[in-house]
Amino acid sequence: MTYDVAIIGGGVGGLSAAMYCGRFGLKTVVIAEKRGGTVMIIGDIHNYPGFKEINGMELAQKIEEHAKEYEVEFIDRRVDSLEKKGDEFIITMGEDTIKSKTVIFATGGDWKKLGVPGEKEYLGKGVHYCAVCDGALYKGKTLGIVGGANAAAKEAMILAEYADKVYMIYRQDEIRAEHHYKQLVEKNPKIEIITNAKVTEIKGEKFVNRVILDKEHEGSKELAMDGIFIAIGHVSVSELAGEAGVKLNKEGEVITDIEMQTNIPGFFAAGDVTNQKYKQAIVAVGEAVIAAHSAYYFLKQKS
Repeated sequence: MTYDVAIIGGGVGGLSAAMYCGRFGLKTVVIAEKRGGTVMIIGDIHNYPGFKEINGMELAQKIEEHAKEYEVEFIDRRVDSLEKKGDEFIITMGEDTIKSKTVIFATGGDWKKLGVPGEKEYLGKGVHYCAVCDGALYKGKTLGIVGGANAAAKEAMILAEYADKVYMIYRQDEIRAEHHYKQLVEKNPKIEIITNAKVTEIKGEKFVNRVILDKEHEGSKELAMDGIFIAIGHVSVSELAGEAGVKLNKEGEVITDIEMQTNIPGFFAAGDVTNQKYKQAIVAVGEAVIAAHSAYYFLKQKS
C-alpha cells in the first residue's frame, strides 16, 4: 500500500499535520510508538492560545480527536528504518513495510535529564524544563535552575521575572554563557550563582520543597526551593532522518527551510526535531501545518 503522506511521530506536531493532511483529502498515516509526545508528561500548560489552562494530555487528546474526524490511519509501532527509493519512501516496522509519496518527520525532541532521584517523581510537581511554559506558576517563590550555558542563563532571567529568588546551580567553576547573558545574570539581584555544585537529589512532599547538593552551601547540602528547572540541553530524536540522508546540524537537528522542506524532496519535518529555534507545543503545531501544506502542494505538482 502506498500513502500520500506518512507522518512519523505522534506528538502535537504530528497529530496537527495529520489533521491538515486529512482535510486536504490525502491518504495519510501516522506512525508512532506512543501518541501524544512530550506534552503528555509536562502537566498543565498556561501559554497555549485559546486555553488559559489546559493539561498537556488533554491538549494532545483534543488534537488527536480532531485528526480522527478525517480519514487518517494510525499505526502504533516503532519505525526501524526509513529510506527513499525512486519517488517513494520505504518505511519499515519490524517485518512490515509501507510506502509513501511524502514524509512529515515529527519525532520531536527530549530534554536532557539530570538522572537523579526525584526528577521523574516530581515532574510537573516542581520539576520543569521550560521557564516560558511554567515560570509564571511561581510568582514570589524560590526556584532553582540547573545549567550554565546560554539556555540556562536565559531561563534564569525569565524565572527572575516571577520568583523572588533564583539559584543558578552549575557544575563548573563559572557559568559558560556568552558574555552578554553572563553579565545579565550576574547583575540580577534575584539570581545567586552556585558553582562547582551538582544536584544529587530532588525532594518534597506533594511538591518539590528542596534539593540536595553534592557540596555544602552556607553550611548545608540541602537547599530549600519551590521548584527546580533543568536546562542542561535538548536532544532531537533525529537518528532515522539522518540515516535516510537528511541533513542535520551539529546539534543533530533536522535542517529545514521556511516551508519545512529538507534537502530530500518530499521529506518535510516539523516541531522540536528541527533546527527552528523555539521548542514549544504551539510552534510545533504551526510548523506541522506548514509541512502539511508543503506536502500537499508537492504532491499536487507531481500529479
